[in-house]
Amino acid sequence: MQYRCAKFIATRYLQFAGERNVMQCKKGDQPVSQVIGNVKWVLRIEGLSVLTLALFFYSAIGFNWAIFFIYFLLPDLSFLGYFFGKKVGSIAYNCAHSYIGPAIVFSLFLSLGGELFQIIGVIWAAHIGFDRALGYGLKYEKGFSYTHLGKIGKEKSA
Repeated sequence: MQYRCAKFIATRYLQFAGERNVMQCKKGDQPVSQVIGNVKWVLRIEGLSVLTLALFFYSAIGFNWAIFFIYFLLPDLSFLGYFFGKKVGSIAYNCAHSYIGPAIVFSLFLSLGGELFQIIGVIWAAHIGFDRALGYGLKYEKGFSYTHLGKIGKEKSA
């Protein structure tokens, strides 16, 4: 394991000379990579774009803004998965913070109709875009602070 981690770090270092893109590995750890440089900013701007479009569509459709603000943070209930461990927490968080969920809900709206699917899809996509714009990425099993966009929180400088 330690050899694989060191090999992974060396390979990444050669690919992106001078830039850090791999979080520190301890003995027995799997390497945890992260997006760096311009690509990181592209992904954050992409999130901001999704948020902006979702807000535009929500406004254009004319839904009640109180409902938007009430349900906007609903995907963050997935944090409760961390009470059952890092693995369950990361799976729960990633299920609630991947664009796959809103895509399925939009597909249901297109095939079955129904205002509810439209509302859920737009609010859910807006939430994910908001999180990505702030730099909160999908989580690794190593812990909540380890995301595909880099470390967040208190462990960021650790």
